[in-house]
Amino acid sequence: MRRLSIVMPVLDEAEGVARHLAALAPLRERGAEVVVVDGGSHDGTPERARPGADAVLTAPRGRASQMNAGAGAATGDVLLFLHADTRLPDGADGLIRAALEASGRVWGRFDVAIEGRHPLLPVVARLMNLRSRLTGIATGDQAIFVTRQAFTSVGGYADLPLMEDITLSARLKTLSRPACIAARATTSGRRWETRGVLRTILTMWRLRLAFFAGADPRDLAVAYGYRPRDA
Repeated sequence: MRRLSIVMPVLDEAEGVARHLAALAPLRERGAEVVVVDGGSHDGTPERARPGADAVLTAPRGRASQMNAGAGAATGDVLLFLHADTRLPDGADGLIRAALEASGRVWGRFDVAIEGRHPLLPVVARLMNLRSRLTGIATGDQAIFVTRQAFTSVGGYADLPLMEDITLSARLKTLSRPACIAARATTSGRRWETRGVLRTILTMWRLRLAFFAGADPRDLAVAYGYRPRDA
């Protein structure tokens, strides 16, 4: 039986990290491993994470860097990359196992629901799920999972500050289409509500179009508000 390793990159998540990890306790009881990778928090996140994780590591800031470090330390045969503000559906471990075995595919993702008050957020989620099914591209909010063998064969995440999930999906598509699980992972809508839903949608589409046109992801990340590691 394949063992599931859940890799969670975190940065200054002290307020909610214990709660997020508590939601994974049933999966740990069934044999899943939880690896938390901190990117240099200043609020005590690692200390609060330790009781709810099998391992807490530190890596250079950036989801790609942190997730690669977590994957390297994990012991499972299947890797699940989970954002700290995303909750898995009940029985996610069984759903992943069944999806991979039934489809013969080597990776996949969940449908997503976006938690928040704005009436457009359910529409955004439906469009994300539809686009992902049509294109075979997944985003980090959809809780990407992949066999270790496939992850290693494509070189893991590219060390990019933005679009690392898009790049990984494109690489994995050379091995198989994703297994799309209809059960929904629930992610926070805070970035949409903070920046404005329509503004965020337009910004992400503009950045993705620029990315596919060949723009440097590092320049796009700065435009999105990412602070370089050496800043």
